[in-house]
Amino acid sequence: MTGQIYVISGPSGAGKSTIIRSLRDKTSDLVYSISHTSRGPRGKEEAGVHYHFVDRTTFRAMIEDGAFLEWARVYDDYYGTAYSSIEDQLDSGNDVIMDLDPQGAKNIKKAHPASILIFILPPSYEALEKRLRERATEEERAIQSRLRKAHRQLMECVHYDYLIVNDILDKASSEAAAVITANRCAKARRLSEIEKIFKLQ
Repeated sequence: MTGQIYVISGPSGAGKSTIIRSLRDKTSDLVYSISHTSRGPRGKEEAGVHYHFVDRTTFRAMIEDGAFLEWARVYDDYYGTAYSSIEDQLDSGNDVIMDLDPQGAKNIKKAHPASILIFILPPSYEALEKRLRERATEEERAIQSRLRKAHRQLMECVHYDYLIVNDILDKASSEAAAVITANRCAKARRLSEIEKIFKLQ
């Protein structure tokens, strides 16, 4: 059985990274796709763990070579998902979870129409702003920039298959896990296995 792609998106402060971490800890046969980026590491980010960090020249060469399933330029930096990051996992039957912005999610859906897109939303704008300020890691101008970007991203949620409001983290994480569980039980994914077991053909 071929694996399934799950794309998780959401504005900064919505809690998507925490939800993805929970899914990876609690869900078997779920592999995280590490994206490439041309920007440098931030904070405690580690190469090969959070991103594959390459320079702009290398990234553009990879684009020319057709190495990316999807890629996008965000401000002055490039982000992309290399075919090598996911195809082998899918062929091995593993499900792949990806953390992408709406532009990347649309590109994945175009390349893999069966992909499942999940959008994580904050309970309100006020709650999102409160979360960003409680981080105390950025200046006011950066916070305002993130809030404006969040507004644009939230408008994209209408293009997603599932919408999860992260008001209570445990509940939101359980809902995301339920999406994966339900999809794994879908006839389209399970019928061939059942046919072999019970010799239905």
